[in-house]
Amino acid sequence: MATILVYNNYSNNMEIYQQAESDPMPYSTGRTLLVREFRGSSDSSVLWTDVRTMEAWNATRNAWGRNIYVGFAFKRIWEGGHGYQSQHYAGVALDLAQTATPEERNELRNLASRLGVWVYVEPAYLTPTWVHVDRRLGPPACPAGYPLVRRGSVNQYVLVLQDALNALGYTGSGLDGIFGGGTQRALINFQRSRGLSPDGIAGCATWTALTRAARGIGRTPTVVNP
Repeated sequence: MATILVYNNYSNNMEIYQQAESDPMPYSTGRTLLVREFRGSSDSSVLWTDVRTMEAWNATRNAWGRNIYVGFAFKRIWEGGHGYQSQHYAGVALDLAQTATPEERNELRNLASRLGVWVYVEPAYLTPTWVHVDRRLGPPACPAGYPLVRRGSVNQYVLVLQDALNALGYTGSGLDGIFGGGTQRALINFQRSRGLSPDGIAGCATWTALTRAARGIGRTPTVVNP
């Protein structure tokens, strides 16, 4: 059983679901994307995404008209496996079609680009053996990175922030996707420890330092599961 946090882009709320591994992901159509497929190689009991990512998946899967193999999707930042500010840690990226032929991957990549439902479709020269698509939120605080988040922000990037802070021992931020006073205090403590401006805002410099410190460090005693 997995706890799945879903940021609803339309209501600006975090929603919580309890789903079995064989259940479909919340907001996905039918059984086209199961929890275990979205989980991929993550060992976490907690997963997250947002409604618009599931809508983009639905549109792509419907237009494709047949099964799409999902090789990699979600990871928590302390699990690593992707770049420092990877959209996989935010639960908005899918790496697809690893079992398909090169021709099928090109067809799927072109379809995803034509549909216009994804913010980013990686070109074939960067990922020739899979198709990377993501529905990242912007604007980015750093080029191709995460958006600025601050007190009052609600979204899956706040979850990444909280997860990284908790894993590094800056506790009190919880893991709910809601940037409140506890998250702000934990972030200020991290900023002070790294010689950053202690403004309690996750902008480019803070995201860079935080993700470089937290990525791939493994599950620590202060990792939080709601």
